[in-house]
Amino acid sequence: MAEFWIYFEKGLRHILDAYAYDHILFLTALTLPYAFKDWMRLLLLVSVFTLGHSLALLLSIFGIVFVKGHFVEFLIPIAIIIVAIFHLFTAGKSSKKESISVVLFITLFFGIVHGLDYATYFKTLVSGSPQSKLLPLLELGLGIEAAQIIVVFVVLVLSYIVQTFFRFSKRDWTLVMASFIIGVVLPMIIESKIWIR
Repeated sequence: MAEFWIYFEKGLRHILDAYAYDHILFLTALTLPYAFKDWMRLLLLVSVFTLGHSLALLLSIFGIVFVKGHFVEFLIPIAIIIVAIFHLFTAGKSSKKESISVVLFITLFFGIVHGLDYATYFKTLVSGSPQSKLLPLLELGLGIEAAQIIVVFVVLVLSYIVQTFFRFSKRDWTLVMASFIIGVVLPMIIESKIWIR
C-alpha cells in the first residue's frame, strides 16, 4: 500500500507542480467554456488526457515509441495554444456538442505528448522489467487523474465566482482567459529549442 501512495503522489505532483505549469494552463484552457453542469464532459476530457499519457508511457516502456525531447517540448505549448485559440473563436457559441470531438482529439494528443515527455523520467523512477512497471504506471495514472480533477474543480469555482459576483458573462470570461493563456504560451513556442539549428 505504501508503494501505491508513492506513485499516486508522483502523479499528483506531476500535474500540480507550479514550475511545470503547462498542465495547469492546458486544463484551464480546456475548462473555460464549461460549468459545473458539464462535469461528465469534463471528466471524459480529463480521463482522455490520462489515457493518452498512460498509453505513451506504456509504448515508451516497451520501447515501441521514442521521440526526441526538443520536439516533444515544442508540441506541449502547441497543444495548449490550439485549445486556447479554439475556445477564443468559439466563445459564446452554442457548438459545444459538435466541438467536443475536436477538443477530445487535442486532449488525447496533449496526453500522448506529455506522456512521451515524462517517459524518460518515469523509466529512471521505476527500475526492472517493462512488466514490473505496469502497476506503478496505473498508480501514477490515478494520481494524475485526481490532480486534474482538482485543477478543473478550482477553475470551475473561479469561473463561477467571476461570473456570479463580478458579473462577467461566460463569453467574456472565456475570451479574457483564452487570451491570457495564449499570451503566456506564445513565448514558450517562440523560445523553443526546436528553432535552434
